[in-house]
Amino acid sequence: MREIFDYTPLPDGTAALARVYGDSPVLALPEALPGPGGLLPLTKLGGYCFAETVRDAPRGALLRCVREEDGVLRTVLPGSVPEEGLHPAAGRFLEEIALPGALREMGSCAFYNCRALRRMTAGAGPLAVGSDVFLNCFELTEVTLCARPDAATGLPAIVGNIAGNLRAVFRPEGPDGAVEAAFRYPEYWEDIEETPAHILLHTFSGQGYHYRQCFRDGRLLTGEYDAVFAQGHGGDDPVYMALLCLDRLRWPWQLGKEAAGLYRAYLGQQGGAAAEALIRTEDREGLAALLGLGVLDPAALAAAARAAQRAGDAQAAALVADAEYKAQAAAPRKKRRYDFDF
Repeated sequence: MREIFDYTPLPDGTAALARVYGDSPVLALPEALPGPGGLLPLTKLGGYCFAETVRDAPRGALLRCVREEDGVLRTVLPGSVPEEGLHPAAGRFLEEIALPGALREMGSCAFYNCRALRRMTAGAGPLAVGSDVFLNCFELTEVTLCARPDAATGLPAIVGNIAGNLRAVFRPEGPDGAVEAAFRYPEYWEDIEETPAHILLHTFSGQGYHYRQCFRDGRLLTGEYDAVFAQGHGGDDPVYMALLCLDRLRWPWQLGKEAAGLYRAYLGQQGGAAAEALIRTEDREGLAALLGLGVLDPAALAAAARAAQRAGDAQAAALVADAEYKAQAAAPRKKRRYDFDF
């Protein structure tokens, strides 16, 4: 794997990324790039950085470096190393990206029209974003935060710019580390209506907007997040809301008893549909976690068994069969009655 990075030095001794070329749709940005006086921490993504068409010309001297297959960054003169055989890490080509921990700013339209982008990894610390950063990123449904759930992160800025379903997973030890918490942000719609008095009225459909307000100083307010669920969720996708409940129960970071009870009750109603969704996406760990909660009734377990059979997923079928066996074993047995007529 070989990559080319174009970037500009910033007055504070850091760097702003302008463009990346590579041969893989999965990209991990370096923490720092070589500069005239040493390494420059990568703190900014320039405008239209990962868009198919760059519309903002980089300001300042443009530098270029190459990351060879051994991971070493080597400075070269701009234009001296051709991009032949490489693809711009942009638009429909980019599928996954890991951002550097030092990143603090995303320029406007940085990921404009990245329609294949589905996962993103970010670090801790505040994050400022420009306008339309994730415009038309319809497949971006999961972001991993390499931080504790109570740390200040760029999550408020990210979820505030994505109106579709988005799952935030906290892995303090890194993208391959253990999950400490996961929070889902359902999609929502914003409607703007102009009254006869020329006053604009904003209305929101779905609770996704309210979930996105549960932050203070970049930190997630779990109590407020859980309180949104208690306010009702009739306009939201019931399957996605069931998966939201599962994530909170699976990793109960600062989860109170009352909220846990509401989540369990909802899974008792929609857990069968959630199980089918997990089987479709081959999320066997999620399915095992759902079955382990013991909230699915016999009808829901039977529906899950049928879904596993339709999918031809033997592992999922075995998990469901084991859950059915344990449920039957735990069910109270009826006492036999004997009538003796003499």
